[in-house]
Amino acid sequence: MTDNARARKLADRIQVVVAETLDRRIKDPRLGFVTITDARVTGDLREATVFYTVYGDDEERAASAAALESAKGVLRSEVGRQTGVRFTPTLAFVPDALPDNARTIEDLLDKARAKDDEVRQVSTGKTYAGEADPYRKPGEDDEADETGGPAASGPRGDSDAAGGAAAE
Repeated sequence: MTDNARARKLADRIQVVVAETLDRRIKDPRLGFVTITDARVTGDLREATVFYTVYGDDEERAASAAALESAKGVLRSEVGRQTGVRFTPTLAFVPDALPDNARTIEDLLDKARAKDDEVRQVSTGKTYAGEADPYRKPGEDDEADETGGPAASGPRGDSDAAGGAAAE
């Protein structure tokens, strides 16, 4: 087993090598606008998972997936040649779910903005149910002390601040 730092370095190198090889050497017409977003390598450096996104519709995504599968051997050879590891990891291409997640989050944020605008429109011109500021001010506490109100009494209602315990 190796350490995680070496696996991360190898994964970063695999990401760069695969991206450059797709750009320069692979001439498959099915390959659309593919972006290599991430690569992960297992701890034993035997398997590498390469995440990718494709700009386009579902048909272009399927065509690009087929092109990546057919170019897997060339890509693995190039990774082995440029990394210099004893065992070249097998490559597995996985479509990245990041764009779908980002689209879902954007849709949720749009719904939240619409609800905020709706609440803002309903609340314009309305007044508060009570006072505009329901909190006491320091000057208001003095008035309650002078009148003998609840602020002047202890926990049992007597005026002793020590909880009603008399000094004997």
